[in-house]
Amino acid sequence: LKAYRDRKSVADYVPRYLLQMQPDQKHAIVIDTQKARLYLYQNDNGRPRFVADYYVSHGKLGAGKMLEGDKKTPTGVYHVTSSLPAQKLGDLYGTGAYPINYPNEWDKQQGRKGHGIWLHGTPSDTYSRPPKASDGCVVLTNVDLEAVAKNLQIGLTPVIISNSIEWLSIDDWQKERTALNRRIDEWRSDWESRDVERFLKHYSKKFQSGKTDFAQFADQKRKVGAGKEWIKVKISNMSVFRSPGKDELVVVTFEQDYQSNNLSNQMKKRQYWIREDGQWKIVYEGAA
Repeated sequence: LKAYRDRKSVADYVPRYLLQMQPDQKHAIVIDTQKARLYLYQNDNGRPRFVADYYVSHGKLGAGKMLEGDKKTPTGVYHVTSSLPAQKLGDLYGTGAYPINYPNEWDKQQGRKGHGIWLHGTPSDTYSRPPKASDGCVVLTNVDLEAVAKNLQIGLTPVIISNSIEWLSIDDWQKERTALNRRIDEWRSDWESRDVERFLKHYSKKFQSGKTDFAQFADQKRKVGAGKEWIKVKISNMSVFRSPGKDELVVVTFEQDYQSNNLSNQMKKRQYWIREDGQWKIVYEGAA
């Protein structure tokens, strides 16, 4: 009832997190654990369009998962990784289950533990479960899960879980999206410039990728940069999702085509950008 009373105008407001969907992402899911709602959005040329919302149950001890077995649902930017049919599961999971990629790269850096977070249905003798009734999964009625499942793309559909959704007007959403896209393009352009120090200014001193910290990353880029006569970098199929929570954190995923005088490669890359002293900086970078 609270979700319906407090509902924002779906025509005038969008969740802050869906800044840019890549062209082949047909839908996105945003979950509000406080209101026990799952919102389904369609990709309308990059702009999220509201489709429907559904009641969900989540972790018995709330949101903000940190540890294995803490009975909490994680908050962050995730995506559906696979589909598990009902015949391979126990009756507890209803008509099927869709695992998400918790813990993601950022969760691992923050020391968050646990696994096996799924979107799934309800037992055959139960229509729906109370608002806080799972061990951390997001649980829908079987009827609603089947409706949502028709729109899920394995490995592509984003699932953003928030304790409480932040809503933006279309104008404010467009401003935030434009500012971030401009910053990402500055990073790409500064890489092409072969000015390594200018390029490195886009990276946080807290940067970490695997076992590589900022100092090691910068040293390697300086050595590689010395042998470059020219660099061309193309970015395509980009998504930009803001992570819920107090940290100003954005997850950027794209296909990168890198060409230079002595190396050419293509890869799918993921970056985490964090806001430091009023500037967006890259705090993690790796293959997606």
